[in-house]
Amino acid sequence: MSSMYPPVLSIAHLNVYYDDVLALRDINMSIIPNQVTALIGPSGCGKSTFLRCLNRMNDTIKSARVEGKILFEGQDIYDPETDLAHLRQRIGMVFQKPNPFPKSIYDNVAFGPRVTDMRMSKKGLDELVERCLQGAALWDDVADMLHDDAMNLSLGQQQRLCIARVLAVQPEVILMDEPASALDPIATEHIEELIATLKKDYTIVIVTHNMQQAARVSDFTGLFWLGELVEFSPTAQMFTNPKEQISEDYITGRMG
Repeated sequence: MSSMYPPVLSIAHLNVYYDDVLALRDINMSIIPNQVTALIGPSGCGKSTFLRCLNRMNDTIKSARVEGKILFEGQDIYDPETDLAHLRQRIGMVFQKPNPFPKSIYDNVAFGPRVTDMRMSKKGLDELVERCLQGAALWDDVADMLHDDAMNLSLGQQQRLCIARVLAVQPEVILMDEPASALDPIATEHIEELIATLKKDYTIVIVTHNMQQAARVSDFTGLFWLGELVEFSPTAQMFTNPKEQISEDYITGRMG
């Protein structure tokens, strides 16, 4: 799997434990810039655990312990000197259930720039909010109601608002943990179209239970099985000519 560009994230010999239970075993993977990497596999196989390692969200779980290396643009993110707030700004996350703040649509998007002290004028912030809502394909829906309560939006709109909120702090990587699983088919389609647009400017890693979604949106696919990365291939190869029998059995529905 060659690329003209060095990987944005390089994962080497990653093991993750919850207390004494080994949740991920010897994971090795490279995340390529401006590509969508999908992580598939049955429930409980380690996909979300792996995703949360990439911006150290597992640090919030007391029992979690991580071994191995994750390099982000050449720097080990598990180095004790790592500034976690800065890391999570550069590697943003969109969760399974939309989680807008109980604030206005405008204040949701402006929240990150305000708390990270991105010093900008009112005009600059207005322009950033508009640009991020446009980037999340939400501007046309909400341009006339920026100061309305974000909780009044539909679930699909709330999820796009959460994506706009991540964009506002100018990340380089966006992690998405089943971002469409709570949404109806039309809202899901909007999210998938949005992912295709966003990869021009961002590197995206998405966990999905939906294999058709992985096939539609991603450039590379990794199959997790019982805490191991069974196969990591270009998506077209994974879905038409997988290297591993487990991959073929899972994709064709014989297992999982």
